[in-house]
Amino acid sequence: MKLVTFEEPYYHRERLGIWDGLDTVVDGNYAYARMLKDTGQDYPVPLADALVPPSMKKFLQGGKKSMEAARETEKFVKQGIVSGPKGEEATFRFSKVRILAPVPRPGKIIHTAGNFREHAKEGSESGWEFPIPHWISFLKSPSAIIGHEDKVVNPKYTKELDHEIELAIVIGKKSKHLTKEQAWDAIAGFTIFNDITARDIQREEMKTGLLNFGKNLDTFALFGPCFVPRDDIGDLKNLKIECRVNGDPRQVSNTSHLSVSIPEIVEHYSWVQLYPGDIITTGTVSGVAAFRKEPEKYFLKPGDVLESEIENIGVLRNYIVAES
Repeated sequence: MKLVTFEEPYYHRERLGIWDGLDTVVDGNYAYARMLKDTGQDYPVPLADALVPPSMKKFLQGGKKSMEAARETEKFVKQGIVSGPKGEEATFRFSKVRILAPVPRPGKIIHTAGNFREHAKEGSESGWEFPIPHWISFLKSPSAIIGHEDKVVNPKYTKELDHEIELAIVIGKKSKHLTKEQAWDAIAGFTIFNDITARDIQREEMKTGLLNFGKNLDTFALFGPCFVPRDDIGDLKNLKIECRVNGDPRQVSNTSHLSVSIPEIVEHYSWVQLYPGDIITTGTVSGVAAFRKEPEKYFLKPGDVLESEIENIGVLRNYIVAES
């Protein structure tokens, strides 16, 4: 199952969608209400609003009951074109609606680094001034989030715009002080993240030990295109990862290269209260522009098409534009 947050084309409201992975997205709230109505359920709309609400964050707060209801809805929509309980349009072409970040406004994004040691190795070999140890962390600003097919703004004051593809963990349960064994139960699922970074700004900031504006400027948090529940992600230890620029593979790796497990990452950062919809990233893989022999050839430029792909999730596509 793949879930998205999309903007319906009439009133431009955010809605929870069930995506077939191709070119059809169905409004999950309307479809569940229609299914309940067709089976004679009393009060189908209030029940649908409670179990499969239009908001992804509220859906995640519903826990197992909401996930089970979404799976029932997925089976229902596979039977054909679906409308809402009152005849509302509920089936759309994926390519014709705006696909937002799966969780448009997470409470926090805990960004980690150093978990793919290949990235640390390439940094050291390239002469990058700063070490990349295990368990680097910083907060990424939710206001920097953009979704699928959105534009990344290249600020006027940076000439070293870089990409960092990452697997992102979506929290589904209010949690704190987890053990590794408990961590899996706190995970709702996964999506793709690309941590856009202004390397020239980052380099200056890191001289004083900071990771701030170089990673938090507007549009620097690419997130999507969909949310995949944990039970549908497949083998987490063997997912292909690829970031492409204009079709050219720049970062190619696999989750098998992680030096720590996904539950260990969640355990490590659960000293802070985690809430449904919070995001924790895994860190990036080798192949970033800054660590190449001639980095100036590889930094992102206006006109570039950036594709971030992780197996069993999909492709997150974004466009680099100049700041106006």
